Amino acid sequence: MAATIGSALSWWGRVKGDRTAIVVDDEELTYRQLRDWSSRIARDLAGRGIVPGDRVGVLGPNSLTWPVVALGVMKAGAVVVPLNPRMRPAELRKVLDDAGARVVTAPDGYDELIDGTLALGDAFDRIGFTELAELRAGGPDDFRIDLDPDEPTTLLFTSGSTGLSKGVVCTNRTLLNIVFEASLVEEGFFPGTTSLLVLPLVFTPGLVWGLLMAVVLGGTIVIEPDFVPARAARLVAQRQVRAMFGVPLVFESISRTAEFEEADMSSVRTAIVGGAAVSPELLERWAKKGVALRQIYGMTEAGGVATATLVEEAADYPQWCGSGSIFTELRVVGADGRPAAPGEEGEILLRGPGVTPGYWNDPESTATAFADGWLHSGDLGKQDADGRLQFVDRLKDLIITGGINISPVELERVIGQLDGVEEVAVIAARDDRFGETPAAIVKVSGEVDEARIIDHCNALVADYKVPRYVILRDEPLPRLPSGKLAKTAIRAEYRDVADRFEKLR
Repeated sequence: MAATIGSALSWWGRVKGDRTAIVVDDEELTYRQLRDWSSRIARDLAGRGIVPGDRVGVLGPNSLTWPVVALGVMKAGAVVVPLNPRMRPAELRKVLDDAGARVVTAPDGYDELIDGTLALGDAFDRIGFTELAELRAGGPDDFRIDLDPDEPTTLLFTSGSTGLSKGVVCTNRTLLNIVFEASLVEEGFFPGTTSLLVLPLVFTPGLVWGLLMAVVLGGTIVIEPDFVPARAARLVAQRQVRAMFGVPLVFESISRTAEFEEADMSSVRTAIVGGAAVSPELLERWAKKGVALRQIYGMTEAGGVATATLVEEAADYPQWCGSGSIFTELRVVGADGRPAAPGEEGEILLRGPGVTPGYWNDPESTATAFADGWLHSGDLGKQDADGRLQFVDRLKDLIITGGINISPVELERVIGQLDGVEEVAVIAARDDRFGETPAAIVKVSGEVDEARIIDHCNALVADYKVPRYVILRDEPLPRLPSGKLAKTAIRAEYRDVADRFEKLR
């Protein structure tokens, strides 16, 4: 038996066939049903001419069929290419062309998007989810094609929040390594565990830390088609959820519901947060329910989570992200490549068994990202004397004012502490004197104005860091489907800040 996702599913289908594998909208699939249905899909794809190594796009929002199709593609020996259903045709065309996808599978309602994509380039085949859903019925089936574990099984295209996306290669070996390492260090990930997924399956947290973590460990994954905070709070207690993950907005929204106040959250053993800083108030609200929210640092190229705050350090080191994992190492280096001193900022480097072998058909980017055996993240961080990591910013996102670097994340954390500030993004604005200067785009509620934000920053950060522009808005800031702020979209919307708004200082 090869070490593959398919072989793990085969095992659990045989020895724990009646165990619930997937729950969507309270509809359940057992491991036997999941094994059989995904095998029929794999057999169907092979019958259509899909051969090992072919790339197959899987499009659509969270549903019961989506994860079964993805597993069926893997069991056919093909490569899953998750496709964001919020893409426009030109964006989808680029991903499909970069991947060299032969087939796109999609639910009903996406014909217009697919037609528009087809009009922009070479033809590809399409298979409707409806056809594949019909394969749910049938007798026992354990069809799969097990390839070498180092062959690609998934291409995860980066979100593109700071530039053009690239296809991150995941092999069976790297995916299994991520699962095995997590099972050694996380109390929430163990055989038979239950996890809650309110994020999209098409991204690393959903596919890797949600679906594949559950399938390999023989656990149950509760997948929500839409994020409804009150329902999520109820599900934690009803399903005895052991692991959950998301951006701070997810945990914030859940904690503001009446259901959260009433629910028993004591089953949760792993609650990890990424994408933005966690406020002390949010940490405290969950701590009162017996849950330690823990900051993570990671990237798609490192399997999503490279390091997380230790449970016992969560309260004392809320802004730090741990010091690596049992097999995953990290370091911070200066511009000269030498290790940075404690407290000194530098680029974050990573290496470990869950790190990608490279980018799909992009040897130049692969060679740039990997040097001396380390993945160069392009992120700025610093470590304390004990090796704990604190994320500072994307290197490309730094605001350089008068030759001095300013971290937007630092300012976002400071401004986010103010009551009445719901969301904040700090971007660079053109400045004739300093080249660039910070501009804060702030969604507010309650009594908070520009002057109060400026005064608050003056009290907490150096003068040169205090925003010269503060733009208040009532509408939520644009976000990526992963939940992160869409900095590219925000910069585009406010690219002419200096021309449209008054400088406040």
